[in-house]
Amino acid sequence: MPGWVPDAVGHYLAHVDGGIPIRALARRIDVHASTVLRQIRRIEARRDDPLVDGGLRRLARALGDNSWDSLGIADGDLLDGELIRVLRRLCEAGATLALAREMERAVVVRDASDGEPARTAMVERPTAEVLALRDLVECEDLDARILRYRVTGAGRSELRMRMAARENAAQERTQAGLAEARRRAQTGGAVRARHPFAESPLASLARRRDKDGTPFLGKGLVAAGERLREDFELAQLEAETPPEWLKLVRGETVVLLPDRGHGQARARVASALGALGPGLGDVALRCCCLLEGMEETERRMGWSARSGKIVLRIALQRLRTHYDSQPAHRIG
Repeated sequence: MPGWVPDAVGHYLAHVDGGIPIRALARRIDVHASTVLRQIRRIEARRDDPLVDGGLRRLARALGDNSWDSLGIADGDLLDGELIRVLRRLCEAGATLALAREMERAVVVRDASDGEPARTAMVERPTAEVLALRDLVECEDLDARILRYRVTGAGRSELRMRMAARENAAQERTQAGLAEARRRAQTGGAVRARHPFAESPLASLARRRDKDGTPFLGKGLVAAGERLREDFELAQLEAETPPEWLKLVRGETVVLLPDRGHGQARARVASALGALGPGLGDVALRCCCLLEGMEETERRMGWSARSGKIVLRIALQRLRTHYDSQPAHRIG
């Protein structure tokens, strides 16, 4: 089975759909039969959860067809990127994964300052089923019409593990790139890695208000910044060698890792940052996508203290204009 399938799920399918006796499974993995029995009973008890049940049915069909390609779930780096993208959103304060029973897509929503939920990510149902099967999310009320899932302790641990592995790989690529640059007598900069649970500067600024009581960042500006971040994460640009990010802002030719199925998201990021240009594009990239703090951005850009938030607001205004100029991406 694919590497993301938990052992207990594999044993359940082997017994229920494959007809393999529990004792035979226990001998195969060298454990007591009661251990496998408890695993099977636990999975069976979780079938009231539509995501768990749907994931098991999807796996059973693929097992019957003897073709994992029909799953609609990628393995390896692409799934790793999707899990990181969704778990990071779910680890934000007040975030839930919302799913209507008949829908093929779920959304991650987060409580906003004005009391209305803000959408922060779209999630394909097969990916949501992986989260449920791996106990990374749990449903608050299985009888509700709209199911809402919150990240579990296991989900937070999974994110830390995957982020650490990705950051180590990115650091190795960065070091290799800098070593090559030194050999060619060139210089290169690096963008500091962000903590996976860091709060977006947008979320912090959205809570602030001007002297007249109006929000410093309106809902439309926050939505524009969140859209840029979602495309950035979908495109898995955070896994690239850091100097390549800033080239996008300047419209330079960028040599990225091989595309893993998110070419449209990459094109949207490049188009948005290109529309902003240097300066505005830099602050949008650093604050919206890389979650770099405002003080750090001001220091890197050489700006005076407390000026960064004003530049960021201007960048978000132009970013919203960019999205509104494209009917398919208009922000309401």
